[in-house]
Amino acid sequence: MMGENLFWAIRGGGGSSFGVITAWKVKLVHVPSIVTVFSIPKSLEQNATTLFMKWQIIANKLPNELFLHSVMGLDAKSSSDSGQTVIVSFTGLYLGKQENLVPLMQNNFAELNLQYDNCTEMSWIQSVLYFAGYSINGSLKVLLQRNKTSTSFKAKSDYVTKPIPVSGLEGLWNMLLEEKSPTLIMSPYGGRMSEISESETPFPHRNGIIYGIQYSVDWDSNEETPKHMDWIRKLYAYMTPYVSMCPRLAYLNYRDLDIGVNRENTSYEEAKSWGMKYFKSNFERLARVKDEIDPSNFFRHEQSIPPLS
Repeated sequence: MMGENLFWAIRGGGGSSFGVITAWKVKLVHVPSIVTVFSIPKSLEQNATTLFMKWQIIANKLPNELFLHSVMGLDAKSSSDSGQTVIVSFTGLYLGKQENLVPLMQNNFAELNLQYDNCTEMSWIQSVLYFAGYSINGSLKVLLQRNKTSTSFKAKSDYVTKPIPVSGLEGLWNMLLEEKSPTLIMSPYGGRMSEISESETPFPHRNGIIYGIQYSVDWDSNEETPKHMDWIRKLYAYMTPYVSMCPRLAYLNYRDLDIGVNRENTSYEEAKSWGMKYFKSNFERLARVKDEIDPSNFFRHEQSIPPLS
């Protein structure tokens, strides 16, 4: 029988540190028959900076039925000027119909000016297709496809605990314009996330987090990799004053070997350089479980949990 500590550890601590997990049993939650999605892109010339400042204030305080994240990237300028501009897309999923969503948005984020013709109603499973970039009328089997790609990418992560000021955003816009294909995904927390204690699961990023950031850049494998890697590391360094500190937090699912890697016999104290960023104080309990289950550290990789002793 699986012990309580091991069951706790594999639900957010990275199962590959403790063995091979062959099956999961997942408890489903109720969703309404109709959900509503929308996406409104705004360029810098269309007041994206002011809108994002407002988003930072309200995103983690919206009703639990509404998820509203922002995605940053580049697009051609709509004016006669040549070159590119930063685009911030405000993309939402509402567990309900548009007739309830639009007034809710007017009350909480009127500046975005969401209209009924911005909204599309669909089933929840169709919204999964939508957010994965597929046609909502297509087959669900497309979600099972695992096609190889020749594209390379690098991702990093951060957590924001206080709004980034306008001066910080202006520098960020300049950084994005230096790269060919950057993407930043800002995912709000709050809601149910904040109601769960930091120690209930190994995932500790709960109350006090406004939003998480995924930085990513992709490039054709024939291009020069060091150039793009240098850019995203430079961006990460630029963001240092505007994100969580002591430790600077990171999200486990966006594995980032830049923040630290294990050697064959890395100690717990050495692994804390990256482990505390992912798990905060839960890292010690994870190492204790590892000590019980796999003291010889048979199941290991670059960022696996080491035994405590």
